[in-house]
Amino acid sequence: MRPNRQPVVVADIRATHKARRKEIRARLDQFRDVWRNGSDAQLWEELVYCIFTAGASARMGFRAVEAVRPLLMNGTREAMTRALKSAGAHRFPVERPGYIVVTRSYLREHCNLALREKLLSFADPIERRDWLAREKQIKGLGYKESSHFLRNIGLLGHAILDKHVMNCLTDLKVVETPKPPATRARYLETEERLRSFAREIRIDFDELDLVLWSMKTGEVLK
Repeated sequence: MRPNRQPVVVADIRATHKARRKEIRARLDQFRDVWRNGSDAQLWEELVYCIFTAGASARMGFRAVEAVRPLLMNGTREAMTRALKSAGAHRFPVERPGYIVVTRSYLREHCNLALREKLLSFADPIERRDWLAREKQIKGLGYKESSHFLRNIGLLGHAILDKHVMNCLTDLKVVETPKPPATRARYLETEERLRSFAREIRIDFDELDLVLWSMKTGEVLK
């Protein structure tokens, strides 16, 4: 399916949700299953995927993870860069391995890469995301990709406010600009606007995020 470049209206959202509801709910169930049954190594791989996806695309993130998977736990920055270049897998083959190695070193020292235990230590989901987005030794996430990571491992309730979703929200007059929010306060405000809109049109918040993304990309990915 070709991506939709026309302005989005509520009728489109309802129609897309009806058409893709089964697929979207199955995808959300897959995310929940990662949290229920995934290992810390799998959670780490999902975090790496989000580091690769930032400023790139979901497809590029998939290709990059495939290229470096054998190196995720112990590979050097240089080895990851060689793997990415060999596979032609990412537009930032030097910078992103650097982010991964710094983040891995921090998490290994901070919590022995026991990501599940660390994430469970937060009683407040906002504080959990703040840690991911604001810890200076966790590189390349910010609020959008921190939300993306948490959603992809089944910790739902966060909006992934990328350019596709922001374009939809601008079409719908939920926000004034398609520019993704650059500060914590702006992110939380925009997320709450999306939450209120979801209540208004009576579509589950997490399902709506995937509906909007799929309307601009033509796919339901992660």
